[in-house]
Amino acid sequence: MTEPDLRALIRDIPDFPAAGILFKDITPLLLDHTAVRHAVEKLAEWARPREVDYVVAAEARGFILGAALALELDAGFVPARKPGKLPSETVSAEYILEYGVDALEMHADALADGARVLIHDDLLATGGTAAALCELVQQLGGEVVGCAFLVELAFLGGRERLAGYDVHALLTYDGE
Repeated sequence: MTEPDLRALIRDIPDFPAAGILFKDITPLLLDHTAVRHAVEKLAEWARPREVDYVVAAEARGFILGAALALELDAGFVPARKPGKLPSETVSAEYILEYGVDALEMHADALADGARVLIHDDLLATGGTAAALCELVQQLGGEVVGCAFLVELAFLGGRERLAGYDVHALLTYDGE
């Protein structure tokens, strides 16, 4: 069986969510169950040697593959959400997006001290979201053992912002 062409299933949406941004839309990929399975398996193949206890993913697109990745790794899943969306005590980290400022929160009791954590999001752009996730994990005493993405926009320098972490992306775009 041939592997699905993941790149062909990601479409460009110009000027979304703001003028000048070229949005990488993964929804066509999500329509293809074979492509989703392939993406999750490839991410898990990279992550498995890292002996992951938990996958931490950002709201909202990170949840889609993040939960599936956690299942594939026999790991727990920890959602990082926008402020005010979690019902119990939280820890928070702010970050700068390529088009604004935002914050993420996790439950304060989500990770055991020393937990081995894989950070996941659908896309690595400037690295702000992933860096905030790493900060949250460290606040709770966890160890970030890797950062795994479906897509990396290398021209935005996110990998450099995550210097010191093991970073992997299934697809890399070197230019818009």
